[in-house]
Amino acid sequence: MSTRLSKGGRLIDRARPAHFTFNGKRMSGFAGDTLAASLLANDQMLVGRSFKYHRPRGIVASGAEEPNAIVNMGEGGRFEPNQRTTTTELFDGLTCTSQNHFPSLEFDVGVVNNYAARFLPAGFYYKTFIHPRFAWKHVFEPIIRRSAGLGKAPVGQDADHYEQAYAFCDLLIVGGGIAGLQAALIVGQAGHRVILMEQTAHWGGRAPVDGDVIDGTSADVWVKNAVQALEKMSNVTLRLRCMAAGVYDHGYVLADEKVADHTPGDGRPKHRLWRIRAGKIVTATGAIERPLSFAGNDIPGVMLASAVRDYVVNFAVSPGDRTVIATNNDDGYRTAIALKEAGLEVPLVVDARSTVTGDLPAKAKAMGIRVEAGRAIVKVKGGKRVTGVSIGLQAGEGSVLEEVACDVVAMSGGWSPVVHLWSHCGGKLTWDDAQAHFRPDATRPPTSHDGSAMVMAIGSANGHLSAAGTLADVGAQMGGKASTAVDVTEAPMEAVWIMPQGAGIQLKSKMWLDYQNDVKVSDVQLAAREGYTSVEHTKRYTTLGMATDQGKLSNINGLAVLAGALNDKIPNVGTTTFRPPYTPVTLGALAGESRGEIFQPLRMSPIHRWHEANGAYMEPVGLWRRAFCYPRGTESHEQAVHREILNARENVGMLDASTLGKIIVKGPDAGKFLDMLYTNVMSNLGIGKCRYGLMCNEQGFLSDDGVVIRLSEDSWLCHTTTGGADRIHAWMEDWLQCEWWDWQVYATNVTEEYSQIAVAGPKARKVLEKLGGMDVSKEALPFMTFADGTLGGLPVRVHRISFSGELSYEIATPAGHGLALWEALIEAGAEFGVMPYGTEAMHIMRAEKGFIMIGDETDGTVIPQDLNLGWAISKKKADYLGKRGQERTYLASPDRWKLAGFEALDGSVIPDGSYIIADGFNGNGQRNTQGRVTSTYYSPTLKKGIAMGLVKGGMDRLGDVVEFNTLTTATVKARVVDPVFYDKDGEKGNA
Repeated sequence: MSTRLSKGGRLIDRARPAHFTFNGKRMSGFAGDTLAASLLANDQMLVGRSFKYHRPRGIVASGAEEPNAIVNMGEGGRFEPNQRTTTTELFDGLTCTSQNHFPSLEFDVGVVNNYAARFLPAGFYYKTFIHPRFAWKHVFEPIIRRSAGLGKAPVGQDADHYEQAYAFCDLLIVGGGIAGLQAALIVGQAGHRVILMEQTAHWGGRAPVDGDVIDGTSADVWVKNAVQALEKMSNVTLRLRCMAAGVYDHGYVLADEKVADHTPGDGRPKHRLWRIRAGKIVTATGAIERPLSFAGNDIPGVMLASAVRDYVVNFAVSPGDRTVIATNNDDGYRTAIALKEAGLEVPLVVDARSTVTGDLPAKAKAMGIRVEAGRAIVKVKGGKRVTGVSIGLQAGEGSVLEEVACDVVAMSGGWSPVVHLWSHCGGKLTWDDAQAHFRPDATRPPTSHDGSAMVMAIGSANGHLSAAGTLADVGAQMGGKASTAVDVTEAPMEAVWIMPQGAGIQLKSKMWLDYQNDVKVSDVQLAAREGYTSVEHTKRYTTLGMATDQGKLSNINGLAVLAGALNDKIPNVGTTTFRPPYTPVTLGALAGESRGEIFQPLRMSPIHRWHEANGAYMEPVGLWRRAFCYPRGTESHEQAVHREILNARENVGMLDASTLGKIIVKGPDAGKFLDMLYTNVMSNLGIGKCRYGLMCNEQGFLSDDGVVIRLSEDSWLCHTTTGGADRIHAWMEDWLQCEWWDWQVYATNVTEEYSQIAVAGPKARKVLEKLGGMDVSKEALPFMTFADGTLGGLPVRVHRISFSGELSYEIATPAGHGLALWEALIEAGAEFGVMPYGTEAMHIMRAEKGFIMIGDETDGTVIPQDLNLGWAISKKKADYLGKRGQERTYLASPDRWKLAGFEALDGSVIPDGSYIIADGFNGNGQRNTQGRVTSTYYSPTLKKGIAMGLVKGGMDRLGDVVEFNTLTTATVKARVVDPVFYDKDGEKGNA
């Protein structure tokens, strides 16, 4: 049985007991324990069930690579599923439950799948669930959905809070083992800004556990001295419990710091998400021990040899009384020696190599440990825990030579460098035949913007597995004097992927590669026989490496088995893609403070409070709130809108247009950039002039529109739609960063820096003249120009543009002056009948004028030519975004629906969303269509219903009568007319 040893435990504090519950059972441990260590100390060998076959699962590792010991953690607002016990620090009051079983962990009815395993091999679902067709929806899918997933989704609101932070450094070192500490010492002493992070709660990595001697002292002492020296350096930042989740372009790293995971409810943020920009990144992430593939290697009690060593040395936990070691390398002997020194029994070391030499095997033999060379574990005996092993020849087919009673099997199949961060940004790997692993290829590193190496790997992460080799590698790469470690002579390891090597299908079907997803050696071989020769295809066919550990233990063994099945070499088979995050990051950390009311903060213009105080009815427009209308007394919204329109047409109206997007584009190449972004030419726009422009996506579909003004020789201000500002700014940055990265252009979103007010109507000029401060006459400020100046003593930029069809000025002022300018205009305009108008009045007035609205006349399938906007497309430019898309046969077809106006024959309002019906029916029995309405309103100006829409033939159909459908069987007949219903010649706007 597993138990707590009476002495030892370098990381625990026996004076501070901690109590916790597992499946309702009260257990105890010590401060410094991991949850996994405490479970083992309480003889809890069975901790979960596998996903597919519901086989018993126990703890197999001691770190982030653990695939089995995944639990539901906490209760209520602190409930989290899929928490890894090997990386969870024990605290008093911790509660957890096991996952993936019913009704209990000990008795799980799902284990029936295990007895049907012969009929449920890899990919069985692709072959099983296709017939009969009707059964998928009514039988298969409901069952699969209930079975899918591990753990339970939280239902309550998260009781914790999270935060995000930014950091900058010359060198970011990931990994706090001896390699990371040594690198930090060298670079820190040179005066560079250094951040050193370690994902666990302790510095030193494996060296203290393995008993390494550095500079003549124990690794424990060396680590303590190194940390103390680094703490004294003001240019070095140390962060424990901080995991580098991903490496991205330009030295950008995302890291997840567990601030208060182990102290819940203490007021600190649970996690802190770091966004780090580093001049260079060093991965000192160590290596992960690989399991061995033998029958029954998934039974609780079968563990990695290094993990057994960790639990004994770090936590004084004995996973069992009698441990059999299975290995193909000398490192496995370190566990045998550590167990023997702790007073535990090691009846046998099973070494697959034909000859055994080296210092460590010699020491083990001297301690009285029996060593058998050329042997293999044929199978492990037991059900919910190990009871013994059957031993045979590694070169054989599985004949049993002897049986050994034991309660733990410690396996060591070699070590694989942790290359994930190196690979995230394109770093390539090379196969090391001597050590049977992939390691970073220093000749093909991840590169920065200038082509220089952005990431370097050191120590075990670079394939140097000994302490002496690690420190030597650090010194060589970091350019400084490194410490030295005592070099232990180790014999070469021997790659062993299947044990025994000639095992038949009966044994292979019980050799597990992916413990969580129940992928066996036989499954990978089956995938190869069925034609899945690509490692990526095999991964998806078998689900190998798709569990919560993302293949940290299973991938290399799986690749080797696949290579063997294909009779090919492992490097030719390749690896699957390494993607961030390295270990899971909670959604809370990714969201940070963006939750509740500030998940998507409401955006309000500087004049918002005035609108509310004056009875405005507010509507959402993107994330903004805008005034829809300003009802007075008992007015309905419709009546208020009509009043606002008529007043703007007859007197003067004011619209808060602050929400319109405003993006400054500046730089020597800004004109060239805008010429590619817009369909027309912006580079020849005169300073002080305005020009209407259209933006399309790569496919040619209309994306946004707005007025562009030229501020100076190298600066333009682009107006966008209210909902498009952030999207268009991101669109600009996408092209500048990813495609035209060498263009000298800067784009800045200044939407919220300015308030903008439209003053529209026949008396608009009189209102501005009464305020005084600048000449706003037609001669001084013609249509489609702008000028900077003052109005009423406030700094402004006045544009002569109109979206209403009336004489109109759009006045921009710094946001802090927005309300003052609005109130000054209201006061100055009182004698001229000024009234504010809302977004609905704006929509109707622009429709009366025939102006399009993005999102109404467009829906992601409309091109400018469909809207009769060919005049806004340059015939001189060689290219613009969307040009080639618009030249495709379908988009250039004369049969496309095009913009026209519509008037119902009876003067009514055509229903919103109506389609124009055509003769006949389609294959689904629906009426054929030849167009649709895009905007439809009652016009108080014209005293009738008006509409804009798309119809086959467009303006060539003027005078035709068409029928629009309704929600009933009735139809509305309408005449096709010019879409400009009001002031077609534009005299009012040009007044």
